[in-house]
Amino acid sequence: MLFESAADAYRERVIGVILTGANQDGAAGLARIKQLGGVAVVQDPDDAERRSMPDAAIAATVADAVLPLEEIGRFLYGLCMAPDAVKK
Repeated sequence: MLFESAADAYRERVIGVILTGANQDGAAGLARIKQLGGVAVVQDPDDAERRSMPDAAIAATVADAVLPLEEIGRFLYGLCMAPDAVKK
């Protein structure tokens, strides 16, 4: 519900990040973020300790980036420095 609430309130200004996890609870929220113009970032399932959550997120929406954990921070920094870099 957190991602859905953030998406509804902040629309295209939201960045959702899905990391390793054993369930699918973030997938619908990430899809809602994308639906309303936000940015979706998912940890590469091959890099995740538990791939269930990243796999569910990728199945639920088109991610703007699927990255190994070590690259996500740099990607987010780049978005802050050039917010128009991700094309919808």
